[in-house]
Amino acid sequence: MTAAQAREPAADASAPAPTGRHRSGFSVRQAASAVRAQWREVAGALAFRYAAYGVMTALALWAEGRPAPTLPDRVLEHLPYLAVADRLNYLAWLAVYLPLAAALLLTDVRRWVRYMVTGAYVSLVRGLTIALTGLGAPDPAHAGLGAGSGDFGAAFLELMSPLGVFQRGAIAAHLTKDLFFSGHAATTFLLLLYLRDRPFLRLVALAGHLAVVASVLLAHIHYAIDVVGAWAVTFCLYALREGWPSPGAAPEGR
Repeated sequence: MTAAQAREPAADASAPAPTGRHRSGFSVRQAASAVRAQWREVAGALAFRYAAYGVMTALALWAEGRPAPTLPDRVLEHLPYLAVADRLNYLAWLAVYLPLAAALLLTDVRRWVRYMVTGAYVSLVRGLTIALTGLGAPDPAHAGLGAGSGDFGAAFLELMSPLGVFQRGAIAAHLTKDLFFSGHAATTFLLLLYLRDRPFLRLVALAGHLAVVASVLLAHIHYAIDVVGAWAVTFCLYALREGWPSPGAAPEGR
């Protein structure tokens, strides 16, 4: 044994095995093992999130059949409509959402499950607020036709399909009054809250969230109050689930 080896502390044989929670060292093999070990919780959270999205979508489609006025917006009045932001809006959201959600899953499975459940609650509340409000498209000249006079079932099935949403533009075609509050802002803000104790991921999530908020405003698909409402509702639901956030403390759930 060399002198350097003699100075090294012995490994602690009683150290706990990885359980899917965030650690300083990251191993793809350990991350995959943690996901497999908790596959029931992961599958259940995904199913609940998808079901909540279905309820929200049904309520949004129902709201399309009601007349709703376009309201003045002091922010949008000063922002030009950018066709490229409108065209790439959902792809931009996907580019922000998927990598960050995957990073959370691979580094802390339990927190990811809580995040997905909280996201489902956000979807349910969003569906309720859409049904309770009657806001018309902020920029009717650039809005889709909406599904008010179309086939509810066909529109619902297309909106429940990732292919329909991201490749065929089903949301832009069928939904024009799903406004309060912004789902783009809510989902990316919720990711930011669940990643707030990870310095690098927090910065990426913040930059992505701000980019998504800018895109929905420059595309004129949301009022400014829709973004503010997303912040308020999402933060309240997060605090109810995880407790009031303290600087630097990780969300642990209740």
